[in-house]
Amino acid sequence: MKKRSSQRALNQYSHWQYVVLIATLLLMLFSALPSWYGESPALQLNYPQSSATSEHLVMLDPLALRHALVQQGIELKQIKQDQATTWVVLNDAKQLPLAKQVLQKMSDEQGISDTQLTLASVANAPYWLTQLGFNPIALGLDLRGGVQFLLDVDMAPVYQSQTEQLKKELGAWLREHNMRGGQFKELSADGFTLLLANESYRTELRDHLNSQYRHWQIIGSGDELRLVRSETEQVALRNLTVQQNLQIMRSRIEELGITEAAVQRQGDHRIRIELPGVQDPAQAKNVIGATASLAFYQVLADDALSGQAILDEQGRPVRVAQVPVLTGEHIVDARASLGEMGMAEVNISLDSQGGRMMADFSRQNIGKPMATAYSEYSRNQQGEVVQSNKIISVATIQSGLGAKFRITGAGSMQDAQSLALLLRAGSLTAPVTIVEERTIGPTLGAENISNGFSALALGLGMTLVFMALWYRRLGWIANIALLANMVMLFGLLALIPGAVLTLPGIAGLVLTVGMAVDTNVLIFERIRDKLKEGNSVARAIDSGFSSATSTIFDANFTTMITAIVLYSLGNGPIQGFALTLGLGLLTSMFTGIFASRAMINWFWGNDTRRSVRI
Repeated sequence: MKKRSSQRALNQYSHWQYVVLIATLLLMLFSALPSWYGESPALQLNYPQSSATSEHLVMLDPLALRHALVQQGIELKQIKQDQATTWVVLNDAKQLPLAKQVLQKMSDEQGISDTQLTLASVANAPYWLTQLGFNPIALGLDLRGGVQFLLDVDMAPVYQSQTEQLKKELGAWLREHNMRGGQFKELSADGFTLLLANESYRTELRDHLNSQYRHWQIIGSGDELRLVRSETEQVALRNLTVQQNLQIMRSRIEELGITEAAVQRQGDHRIRIELPGVQDPAQAKNVIGATASLAFYQVLADDALSGQAILDEQGRPVRVAQVPVLTGEHIVDARASLGEMGMAEVNISLDSQGGRMMADFSRQNIGKPMATAYSEYSRNQQGEVVQSNKIISVATIQSGLGAKFRITGAGSMQDAQSLALLLRAGSLTAPVTIVEERTIGPTLGAENISNGFSALALGLGMTLVFMALWYRRLGWIANIALLANMVMLFGLLALIPGAVLTLPGIAGLVLTVGMAVDTNVLIFERIRDKLKEGNSVARAIDSGFSSATSTIFDANFTTMITAIVLYSLGNGPIQGFALTLGLGLLTSMFTGIFASRAMINWFWGNDTRRSVRI
């Protein structure tokens, strides 16, 4: 009796282990189900908060909306509406741009132009499943279709600006200490040369630079001192500038109403942007590649010797102060509207610091003109980045201005809306240039999905047949574990925030099929070896799993290191492959060791026979 009791306990799990196993499989099954139903392209209208809280909410009528869309030949799947949001679900993603125009036109006609119109995808899964918080797997650009931009961040203007700022500060310091005879020359983005004949002046200057400007190196001796930016400072400034541009790019994409966009750094000074679901990249390209800002200047007399001259829209020079009163970095909100005379204008809101600066200046200059300058960067035919400035308005300050005011002269209503969008999203700290643009249509994305999952189905089917024929009853256990592994892998991809399935990711899924089976093959071969040595079935199962587990762990651990390195150092498609590879390793170990043993224990864990094939 004791012998039988020990045998029964040999291959048994505790009750809590079975609970964990079943609960995990059910959770992953529910998480994977929405991906089976798929998604449909949609447009999402978020109405302004001010309207949503009013007694009479102004929203688009679903019946009128359906009629307008059908008139344009747009195939609708459904229109859903709640208290402050409308979803227009389409059958064909190619019709999204046309549907967006129709919705925008209807919003403008009903006086709710502040409506936020967003490209989105709506899950086709049952309502109860989405209410539980389960959503389909997010698809990458190569599967969903869309557009990809590769931007180059030009650091030369940033370096040049910092160098000029240092020159101004040193010039002021020399004048403050009555050090005459200093001359600046050979000014460039890397640094400049300072001629200073007095040796005592040079000594004081060196001490000042070493204490206040340690990131600048002093080269040379005698009368000429060459100031050059250190390599460490150059790298730090580049990293900071690219990171700031990344944040501003994300803000601009949010303003465009594009969801599930990916904005990542690539290399030292490049930014890669992926916009899944976008089939008309013209507007995105114009906004993402633009570097626009406003600056407000004090207007000087035409015969003033100081200041600078900036041309207005008619080509006439306007003399303004050298340093602006306020720049676009203090703008927190900008909205286009029609003024009293029916002209387009931009209503601007400043942050607290900008509001104080504008209030102080306007109070001291009532009755005097103030100019609004618009600046942007572009590349000329030689590929060089050039900055263009123009005065868009000159207005007389009638009274003290605060944190909110308006500017005119922005052009048409469309021009004013584009300017307001750029100002809300922020001014780039360095000019960017689109060096590569790649568009993938939804048809090609659907073809990639079809081909990728066909390869997965073929590999999975051949593996299932081989395991069933070669290992017979154990092979069926392996097949069930393999199917559970695929369910868990899809469930994890849908459950993990930020996880995206790409075409290389599907290749990782196919590779996972082989790795998952390899786990069972190692275990089954060890069980067969133990049976040949004369062990009972129960003892062979226990010994086979015990001896194979360490080997399986070592092999998967080394592969996991590779997956982590690929995900950390790679980008885009490489990360997609590394993600599915790493998750596949985890799920294959769980199902191959834990789930398959639970089934084997259930069928043969208490079998004391010795000469038997399983």
